[in-house]
Amino acid sequence: MRESSSQLAGLRKRIARLAANGGFERRRADGWLASGHARFDTAIGGGLAIGRTHEFFAADALDATSAAAFAALIALRTPGTAPLIWLRTSDAGKRTGHIYAPGIAELGGDPDRLLLVETPDPKMLLACANDAIRCAGSAAVIVESWGKFPLLDLTAGRRLALGARDAGSTLLMLRLNAAPTPSVAETRWSVAAAASYALEANAPGAPAFDLELLRWRGGTAPARWRLDWNHDEKSFGDSALSGALLPLPARRAMASHGAAAA
Repeated sequence: MRESSSQLAGLRKRIARLAANGGFERRRADGWLASGHARFDTAIGGGLAIGRTHEFFAADALDATSAAAFAALIALRTPGTAPLIWLRTSDAGKRTGHIYAPGIAELGGDPDRLLLVETPDPKMLLACANDAIRCAGSAAVIVESWGKFPLLDLTAGRRLALGARDAGSTLLMLRLNAAPTPSVAETRWSVAAAASYALEANAPGAPAFDLELLRWRGGTAPARWRLDWNHDEKSFGDSALSGALLPLPARRAMASHGAAAA
């Protein structure tokens, strides 16, 4: 896991190096970021549309863990070694926990693909998001915010959406402890932790997620799904309906402390 400077200039230099030396081709702003769950992906037209903005809302700190984990896992499903740029404010760790590289590896992701950017405040977070989304070599850009984000109005959202479209990058907005508001997002989701099922020898079950599609510009909403993460397949699938029900999912698998992970 490579941690960047919180300064915007540092991010710009890193993005420039990725674009010039990373060997990543510019993608067209089409196609889908698929979960691997055939029925789920088919229901939403193939997966999350590439080159678009997708919002993930979590009602509280506990569900913020699951929202962050879901966004990270689906982004890391992109083939190859293209980096995932994750933007958050410097106080995010106190609220939702620090991103934990061994936990990501345990779930089958590659933590070396993460470029973590911590900014001092929401204003810099938005500025970095505008630069990061224009990095055509990234697998995706995750922007993590907490509570109300007044700077992210419709004008700012359109600017980000245009950047994602032009670069062919997928923008995943993590709106934690926030209520859905009008936006230009292609899809809007509510994510909550789901109880997992114990494996053989009562081993902890796979991380499980309750998803509700609140809005979809290209189709019908609302709709609900429950997905489990399959470590071996590195994809999402149906829940295992046998075994003992565990009261808590693997919420802390990707966090070093606290009640949140990513």
